[in-house]
Amino acid sequence: MLSKNFLKFLGYFLVLNILILNMAGCGGGSSGSNSNPATEDEQEYDHEDNQDNQDETPVQDQPMEQTEYISQIPSSYLRQAANRGQIITENYRSRDYTLSSSGNSSEIIKTAYVYLPYNYDESKQYNILYLMHGWTMTAGDFFNDSSVINILNNLIANGSIEPLIVVCATFDADNKSQSFSRSVEELSVFHNDFRDDLVPYIESKYSTYAGKNVSAESLRSSREHRAFGGFSLGAVTTWYQFIYNLDCVKYFLPMSGDCWIIATYGGRDYPAETTRYLEKVVSDGRWNEEDFYIYQGIGTADPIWEQTNNQIQEMIKTSTFTARNLHYAIIQDGRHDLTACEMYIYHGLQKFFGSSSHSPSYQTVNESTKIKDVINNSLFGDYGRLIFPVNQNYYSGETLGSLSLTWYSNIKASRTVEIINYMLSQVQKGSKIFYKIYPEDDPRSNDTGLFFFKGNKNAKFAVCNAGGGFVFVGAMHDSFPHALELSKKGYNAFALIYRPGAETACEDLARAIAFIHDNAKELEVDVKNYSLWGGSAGARMAAWLGTYGTEAFGEKNYPRPAAVIMQYTGLSEVTGNEPPTYNCVGTNDGIASYLTMQNRINRIKANGTDAEIEIFNGLSHGFGLGEGTVAEGWLDRAVKFWERQN
Repeated sequence: MLSKNFLKFLGYFLVLNILILNMAGCGGGSSGSNSNPATEDEQEYDHEDNQDNQDETPVQDQPMEQTEYISQIPSSYLRQAANRGQIITENYRSRDYTLSSSGNSSEIIKTAYVYLPYNYDESKQYNILYLMHGWTMTAGDFFNDSSVINILNNLIANGSIEPLIVVCATFDADNKSQSFSRSVEELSVFHNDFRDDLVPYIESKYSTYAGKNVSAESLRSSREHRAFGGFSLGAVTTWYQFIYNLDCVKYFLPMSGDCWIIATYGGRDYPAETTRYLEKVVSDGRWNEEDFYIYQGIGTADPIWEQTNNQIQEMIKTSTFTARNLHYAIIQDGRHDLTACEMYIYHGLQKFFGSSSHSPSYQTVNESTKIKDVINNSLFGDYGRLIFPVNQNYYSGETLGSLSLTWYSNIKASRTVEIINYMLSQVQKGSKIFYKIYPEDDPRSNDTGLFFFKGNKNAKFAVCNAGGGFVFVGAMHDSFPHALELSKKGYNAFALIYRPGAETACEDLARAIAFIHDNAKELEVDVKNYSLWGGSAGARMAAWLGTYGTEAFGEKNYPRPAAVIMQYTGLSEVTGNEPPTYNCVGTNDGIASYLTMQNRINRIKANGTDAEIEIFNGLSHGFGLGEGTVAEGWLDRAVKFWERQN
């Protein structure tokens, strides 16, 4: 127990069951001192710091990952948008193609539901997605029983995709739930309905890139603006479109389903044979690597996992299906339901219909972008205000290019722009970049949280803590750039936004460490041998947590960091419990004396602990990454120091 004095200072389910049963998975420490580490030397610090007044689609010409564990949809995309599209019911003439072989196919009327984007304009041309339901579902279920409409509205409103038309159709002749065998029979011939009836009806009426000309030639020439997707048996239907209608469709979105061209459950039982058949489709059609794009979705808890995974793993082995035309999207613990479909649709459409092939149409900023527009950007939700200091008295400038932070030097406008564009791109891909560390109803959650700069899956992590004299958080210069660079090196990096005050700041860092450890599986991070980074006040936080541990700041005992990386802070105390420590500082720092820092490092080394300091001639306080200065490259050396401790 800590002394009183110390504490004072620290102050769809039924369907799924049927599918599983009948289909084999196809269907719809303190050093003895009594003093508070967060308040000791506080008077000294106040003197120092007041002398001067933060769920991947790579671009086409870069290496691409073929398998991806996709992130959750941002909650804002599931809400009703201010600008909403409309749903129109269409009845069109078709035939019962299951009877074609006997010559007895009769004309029937089928139903489809058409989503038109907000402000649909006949004078414009639109991309189009055809969407097929699963077993026991009907044509309208995607629109009626899920958040797909909200997702479409928000993707378009936020500029994540170009406006498009979505058509929900059915393989069932009368749009009613059928027996499994009847559904399989009908979906296996739906490619005839699609090519001869549905597409000609829809695209002669609505404005697509076919220009209301539904000739074979026109459909071929407009194929890059057409997609087909489906769930469960709808995914099986999607694979049939790849086989029979590749000449008029470029993009395919099979969700929780495999290809049955060889046999029912062919992806599971005959993955090699199925793959060879699909390869032959490509070679016979003389399609090249970039002439088609498949976005295959599946969840690890989906009963269709084995069917899908067996097939896709076999396809990935080939030279035909590469990262340029086959993307394997996995939901960890994802199930066989419309919630999973929402995620596949959200991510897949951004792959299909962004500003360029395979690349989402991201919002971007530049040096002329106003800071207030970044803060209020709807993509950032309620955490946009935490990107810059909450207390606006500590920064100035109207635009990103003119940003200035109290006590900081060497702020690079290009780096600020890069960070905001990184955040925007991650959000628009569906990645979660901000986590609250306290419960929603806890007042401490208002101005705290972790910005996540994701690195490699299950790589170790670092927490970066910006300075600001314990009165503001200068993350844009003092932690976001560090976290971004660490993520580029493959590490998982977090930038902490904390409350003012030394004590509360340390409590927030302790809570952040606890949060990361407790949620390591979801975050996909390795909690062993993590590091704490900080500049100025943030460096003190890192040092105190490294020395005294999370248990000194209101949390249970979590592992100490493998290394502490500190910049420009005049902390002098040494207890003998310090972890390996790297420091860097400039000789012209009028806030943090390089002599004080050098002395502390020497004392840590004298205790037998690895420690290192770099002193940069002529640099002042708050140089950050030190780009374009004598300090440039210090982060690389600090990383090597960290790695040395493993």
